[in-house]
Amino acid sequence: MSANRKLKLGVLASGGGTNLQSIIDQCQQQKIDAEIVLVLCNNPAAGALQRAENADIPSLCINHRDFHDRQSFDQKVVAALQEAGVELVVLAGFMRIISEVFVDAFPQRIINIHPALLPAFPGLHVQKKALEYGARFAGCTVHFVDTGVDTGPIIMQAVVPVLDDDTVETLSARILQQEHQIYPKAIQLIAEERVSIVGRRVHINSAAAPETALINPPL
Repeated sequence: MSANRKLKLGVLASGGGTNLQSIIDQCQQQKIDAEIVLVLCNNPAAGALQRAENADIPSLCINHRDFHDRQSFDQKVVAALQEAGVELVVLAGFMRIISEVFVDAFPQRIINIHPALLPAFPGLHVQKKALEYGARFAGCTVHFVDTGVDTGPIIMQAVVPVLDDDTVETLSARILQQEHQIYPKAIQLIAEERVSIVGRRVHINSAAAPETALINPPL
């Protein structure tokens, strides 16, 4: 991508939008060669909509409850993203499983962040699952999105220890801090056109960067 050109992001969120805010901040500080051209929510009460308004970013709410099936909803969302000129779709707490309609419209151009070390603990309530399982480490994963549930190729991961006195809330809070760090970094790698996918493996086109970044905070 040319030095003056910014990757156009469409950020999808369903809730408070803390990951959205970290991306907004990094864009404003010019630490990411990208700009958010649309924030789209499926929940009219999503705090992400207010964050977009505060940052003067165009936003749109398409309520999934207004549609009879997932495909119809996804078609509407895809149309809005395409109209805005979105080049990379960033799922930031978007609590919807997207259909093949969506994936086919943006092949290898949809990314997500998941609060677990995939392939362990896909889906929901992952910190509770990690604690119940007795996992010694947890973390988060940035990955490309396919038609499965948290099954796409992994771009970057961050690891946090599971402490003996951890609760779902304390573990979730430490993982979220790492999410805010690695999601913008993964977006920047894509903006720099350094990311490629070979089979299930993501390659970073630089000897200076690990193919799968593991960021380990101190114990």
